[in-house]
Amino acid sequence: MKAVRAEKIDGIDDYEMVEVATPTPAMDGVLIEVHACGMGYVDALVALGGYQVKPPVPFTPGLEIAGRVAALGSGVSRLNPGDRVMAYGFGGGLAQYALAPNSSTWIIPKSLSFAEAAALRTNYLTAYHGLRDRAALKPRERLLVFGASGGVGSAAVQLGRLMGAEVIAVASTEEKREFALATGAHHALDTNLASWRDRLKAICDGVGPDVVFDPVCGHLMEPAFRSQVWGGRYLVVGFVGGPIAKLPVNLPLMKGASLIGVDVRQFVEFERERADAHIAELLRWAADGRLTPVVGRRFPFSQFKDAMNFALSGKGIGRTVIDVVSD
Repeated sequence: MKAVRAEKIDGIDDYEMVEVATPTPAMDGVLIEVHACGMGYVDALVALGGYQVKPPVPFTPGLEIAGRVAALGSGVSRLNPGDRVMAYGFGGGLAQYALAPNSSTWIIPKSLSFAEAAALRTNYLTAYHGLRDRAALKPRERLLVFGASGGVGSAAVQLGRLMGAEVIAVASTEEKREFALATGAHHALDTNLASWRDRLKAICDGVGPDVVFDPVCGHLMEPAFRSQVWGGRYLVVGFVGGPIAKLPVNLPLMKGASLIGVDVRQFVEFERERADAHIAELLRWAADGRLTPVVGRRFPFSQFKDAMNFALSGKGIGRTVIDVVSD
C-alpha cells in the first residue's frame, strides 16, 4: 500500500510517498481503508515534531481518519467489514490503510460524508469540552470566539449556538467573518486593535462577553480578557497566533474571572469515559442534522505536502482534509 512517511521530521520535505506492507490488526484493533484524513494545524505541528508530545520515527502523519472497515482483530465484535467509520490515532492516517484501536473507532452517521467525519473528532471534542466542561457555558450567555473561521474555531461557533449562546466571531478578513456568520455566529468582529474593545462593547450592549474561546492567544488576548464581564471565563485553547501572549496576573482578580486551559489530549487521557460520552453526543447531533462538521479546502492524496503547508499557514477556513480516496 502507499503511505506518507519520514525517517526524520525536521521539515515537510522529509516526508515522501512510499510503498509499505499493509498492516494487520491486533486482537483489539481495526484496519481501515482510509478515504479521508484531516490535516489541521495541530496535525502538521505533530508531523514536524513541534507538538508537546513528539512522534517516533519513522512517522506517518494523520491523526484523524474516516473510511471503511477492511479487517478486524479477533477481539472486535461490534463492527463489521465494510462499516463506515471514523477513527483517531497518534499518526498513521496518511496511508491507504491505517490501524486504529477499537476504542477509538466510531460508526459514522449516514448524514456525514467521509470528509465531514474526518473533521469531527478532535475539533468538535475540543470545543465541546471547553464550552461545556471548562466554561460551563449557559444559554443566553455571550461567547466570543477567536479564530472563528478555522477548524476548532468554527466548531466552537457551531456548538456555542447549539448550546444557546449569543456568538461573537472574531476573524482577520471579511471573507472569514462572512464564513463565521454563515456557520452560525450572530455577530462578527475584526482583529484591528485600534478601538477594538469599543466595537466589542457595542456588540455586547455596553458590557462584554461571558466566555472567551481562544485558540489564537495573540495580540487581542489582553484586551479581550479586560473586556469580560464579572465572573468571565477565558478558555486558552492554543497558540496559533505566534509568540505566546502574556497576561498580567492581577486581571483575573480585578475581573473576578478565570483563565482556563483546554487540552483535549489530556482530557481523553484522564477522563476517557466522559470524552467518549461527548463524542457519542456529537455524533447524535450529526445524525439528527443539528451539527455538520465544517470542511474547508480539500487536497488529493498526492498533494499531501501542499496540504500540510496550507494547514500551517493560518489561511484555511474550516478543517483541511486530504482525500486518500476520491469519492
